[in-house]
Amino acid sequence: MKRHSRDNFFIVGEGIATHDTHHQPVTLPASTEAEMRKFRFSRLGPKGGLGSPALLAALARAMVAGPQQNARPTIPAGFTYLGQFIDHDLTFDRTAAKLGDNVLVADLVQGRSPALDLDCLYGGGPNDPDSRAFYVDGIRFRMGRTAADANFAGTNVDREGFDLPRSGFGSSKSARRKAAIADPRNDENLIVAQFHLAMLRFHNRVVDRLAGEGTPSAVLFERAREVVVRHYQWIVQHEFLPLIVDQAILDDVAQNGRRFFEPNPLPGDFPTMPIEFSVAAYRTGHSMIRGGYQWNRIFNSAGIPATLGLLFLFSGTSGTLSADSTPGDPESGSFERLPTSWIADFRRLFDFAAAGRPDLALDAAQFNVTRRIDTSLVDPLATLPPGSFGHEPIADPIELNLAFRNLARANMVELASGQQMAAFFGLPPLSADALLVGSEGADLTGLPSAEKDELLAATPLWFYVLREAELNGGKLTGVGGRIVAEVFHRAAEASTVSNLRMVGWQPSLVEAGKVFGIADLLLFAFEGREDLLNPLGDIAPPAPVPGPTN
Repeated sequence: MKRHSRDNFFIVGEGIATHDTHHQPVTLPASTEAEMRKFRFSRLGPKGGLGSPALLAALARAMVAGPQQNARPTIPAGFTYLGQFIDHDLTFDRTAAKLGDNVLVADLVQGRSPALDLDCLYGGGPNDPDSRAFYVDGIRFRMGRTAADANFAGTNVDREGFDLPRSGFGSSKSARRKAAIADPRNDENLIVAQFHLAMLRFHNRVVDRLAGEGTPSAVLFERAREVVVRHYQWIVQHEFLPLIVDQAILDDVAQNGRRFFEPNPLPGDFPTMPIEFSVAAYRTGHSMIRGGYQWNRIFNSAGIPATLGLLFLFSGTSGTLSADSTPGDPESGSFERLPTSWIADFRRLFDFAAAGRPDLALDAAQFNVTRRIDTSLVDPLATLPPGSFGHEPIADPIELNLAFRNLARANMVELASGQQMAAFFGLPPLSADALLVGSEGADLTGLPSAEKDELLAATPLWFYVLREAELNGGKLTGVGGRIVAEVFHRAAEASTVSNLRMVGWQPSLVEAGKVFGIADLLLFAFEGREDLLNPLGDIAPPAPVPGPTN
């Protein structure tokens, strides 16, 4: 399953929503086999109408034509890609490799249900034949080795444990570059790849701690997995969601339960994923993406810019891990492992001062923050690399535009409009001025009158949710806030390991009473050492002094 390339959705009670050769939505009947074999989506609100191609294209272009950086950003940029990692966890299909196996129906359904259980990290576990290769000893994860890069001082050396584990086998470069991880989507850009690597480290460090405390080897993996999942869920619920969703909505759901999405599931019911969440409300993270990052000592605004395009290029799924590759040719390029020069400096992505380590804090010029959640996307997202959606044929350049792809996918599933969802939730709709002008986001006042009238009558849900956040200082509220809060609550409740079902659980990897956040997780994973969080250092090492010649 590739992040940008889903071309059909199995919607419970409806069938398989897809499109015909003219890109018109069609719903195909689902056989029992298809129902078992597909990820289970649902429809939370009513069906919507179809947006015209003219509106979708005009809206997509307007969304990447606005200001490249928004005012008032406050969220460390690493949370953009933590959000992507979480998305892959929620939508991971751990049964995809078992099409020829005899798998129980209940296992198939559960394996295609959204839950905060880190399946995108663990796969089926070390005893599963399809996941065994991810582990080194049946308990700990494999990690990869970077490739020496002679182009920069201090990087002409392999570094163990700083790249994802890669196949290294096969007759093609793309096969040898393939990451040996449960979810290949976590190698589609370098930031999410390095975060996945940090989670591998985190698990291994938890294993070491539990082993040191005397945990028997027979139960060591499962105990470690539970500790990792519980700390991860804590971060999602107590740090990530409050950064992007109105606290009042989160508090309402936590205290009063869900009002709209599967509010009263029966015992044994597995959750579905509303298409309103997958296709619209949780795609708001796309607006948080920057056009470039202060990445490490070498790649930054004072040296070589670490553009978004380069962060796609130095991955194994979207790119080639090589600067000398030919665009669009997955078999080109010199490197088959991540070059050492591209190891992340995590101090630039997360706030370690907030975790009690001011010595790891950087000044604002070196630190990355997200862009505000709003209706403006950075220009590089207008031309995504073809590898992001499996090198599928492109008939029109607009199909490379991420905003257009999001809007077209909503059309395919006949997604409700923003106004329809506001009515469904009993909320007042946004005004015409709010929709057309907003607040420092996409300016739609110049739309042709026909497209303007269409937008005001039935605003695409993704744009509507982004505009709500834009008018709320960059936090999801109203329609978007309600969808995201309730879906996450259901996913946490339904997880095999669930903090919501264990009242009173507290993180054990920090001192009692201390807040546990993503920076604490990374400090634990990297042993609290600056030389592991930032292996390349801040100053280039001196060139070696030539020795005497004979």
